[in-house]
Amino acid sequence: MRTEIKENGIKYAIVFSEEPIPEGLTFYTQDSDYLQVASWNYNKGRHLKAHAHKLCPRTSDITQEFVFIKKGSIRVYMYNRDGKLIKNFDLHGNDFMIIFEGGHAYDILEDNTEVMEVKNGPYPGLEKDKKTLE
Repeated sequence: MRTEIKENGIKYAIVFSEEPIPEGLTFYTQDSDYLQVASWNYNKGRHLKAHAHKLCPRTSDITQEFVFIKKGSIRVYMYNRDGKLIKNFDLHGNDFMIIFEGGHAYDILEDNTEVMEVKNGPYPGLEKDKKTLE
């Protein structure tokens, strides 16, 4: 199931739960997003040609995140640009979400919960990157 978290026309996140990975190459983000998220689903014997990425200047002014729940579960709290809670929901093993903007908090719901997080960099340090909402 794909769920977009929006408020006043602003896309804060997309949540994917209990959704199989489609066959082939699938992008979940737009070319204009700072974080590019895709999945692969190919059969044995498929060869993906070697490639390298060219140097290409990029500028980002906000951190976007990809959060994958490997095992266990978490409760997610999503906040709008003004720090107001707009939605909470649970993610379980193999669920993932892409956070485009706004704030977020997490409660770990099970022991040994394993989560992978990916975000754009470089990291400018805590003082420049984060503000407390709670």
